[in-house]
Amino acid sequence: MSHGQEGSVRAILYALGANFGIAVAKFAAAAWTGSGSMLAEAIHSTADCANQLLLLLGMREAKRPESPDHPLGHHRAAYFWAMVVALLLFFMGGAFSVYEGIERWRHPQPLQNGLIAMAVLGVAVVLEAFSLAGAMREIRKVAGGKRFLRWFRESRQSELMVVAGEDIAALAGLVLAFLAVAAAVATGNPLWDALGTLSVGAVLMVVAVAIMIEVKGLIVGESADPEQRAAIEAFIAAQPEVAQVFKVITLAWGERIIIAVKARMAEAESISGAEMVRRINVVEERIQAEFRSAHWVFFEPDVK
Repeated sequence: MSHGQEGSVRAILYALGANFGIAVAKFAAAAWTGSGSMLAEAIHSTADCANQLLLLLGMREAKRPESPDHPLGHHRAAYFWAMVVALLLFFMGGAFSVYEGIERWRHPQPLQNGLIAMAVLGVAVVLEAFSLAGAMREIRKVAGGKRFLRWFRESRQSELMVVAGEDIAALAGLVLAFLAVAAAVATGNPLWDALGTLSVGAVLMVVAVAIMIEVKGLIVGESADPEQRAAIEAFIAAQPEVAQVFKVITLAWGERIIIAVKARMAEAESISGAEMVRRINVVEERIQAEFRSAHWVFFEPDVK
């Protein structure tokens, strides 16, 4: 397992442990207080638990070996499960919360034991902040000093991207739910609780859409991240066996990357075919030694 995969697994387990405890506490508090915001948050935490199990399933499926039907392996299966998680976050978390908020707005219900709800939400904020801190710690290890939003747009680690997005949405939702319940308790107006439920749903849907956009790019096919792509191109051009690089194509494939090179080899007109093959093999070996994630390298010599 690569360092990136280990970091993703740790981040998922942080989130799973935190969300399971939070979900149990939220359901109990929702039943006790009748809070719509609390119920929306409970369902959101339950969906998050299911999502994290699906991410682990995706990572396990991605490890399946190559076969005649899947000659490049199953590494991109992680992207499929990341998209499923984003859809569940949108519909099970966001859309349901919006629906529940509309119902609470149309049919306000008095809030009971609001202080209990606030206490549970306060504890949940602490646990969710712990989970987010764990995810951010793993992100910093692989981000290379990039700001979070730039890393989110450029990252090819779909699992870590989804966990970070979920944690941010969860923490923002908890804060909104806490403020809504506090306002309902202070004013005695249950419409604040309905407004909080709607706000939680809106946040979840916005984050889910952002994740879906990024994961869609990975499913369609994205190159290695810009820094790695530039480094690969410079490394190939610097090889003494290569006279001129015409084109380098990289493709993210889960934790691995595919590299296709079209280049003119040095002294191509005067060497034998066997010597050409030997030089290409040498360059390919160097590329794979320099870039450990470069599992496949396809090299096409040309003179144009």
